[in-house]
Amino acid sequence: MRCLKAFGERIAARHPVSQTAEIQIRVALMNRFSALGTAEIIRVGWT
Repeated sequence: MRCLKAFGERIAARHPVSQTAEIQIRVALMNRFSALGTAEIIRVGWT
């Protein structure tokens, strides 16, 4: 929820179709940010 507040708590769009698009964009951005912050684990030492 902290990330959602960074984008603003309210939805700016007035029409339901535009609101849906705005929410999808926010969710896509939050998913991208969490993917960037996730560490990549690589196994080392086993052949």
